[in-house]
Amino acid sequence: MRESAKIFLWPVYFDSTKTRSQGRRVPKKLAVPSPKLSDIQASLERMGFKCDVVSEGAYPRSPWRETGYITMSKRYSKYSLLKKVAEDLKRSIGSPPSAEVHNI
Repeated sequence: MRESAKIFLWPVYFDSTKTRSQGRRVPKKLAVPSPKLSDIQASLERMGFKCDVVSEGAYPRSPWRETGYITMSKRYSKYSLLKKVAEDLKRSIGSPPSAEVHNI
């Protein structure tokens, strides 16, 4: 039986290479290409959330790909949490690195 006080976060929720019907839950402008479980965990920790990582899980719509998932206690609505995490992921890994100028 599922615990209603827990939220499950799958990497596909934030993946810009996936469509909504494939499982993406955030707007494409906030999504990042192929996010890693560790990136999502780091984002949650930066925001001060405690979470548990399960690396053996497979998203139900693609059971052949074991991407893992994150569980955490429910403090906010799932969508508002997804949006906050997506915004943080976009800032941390979604933006291209700034060009450094090297003077020789």
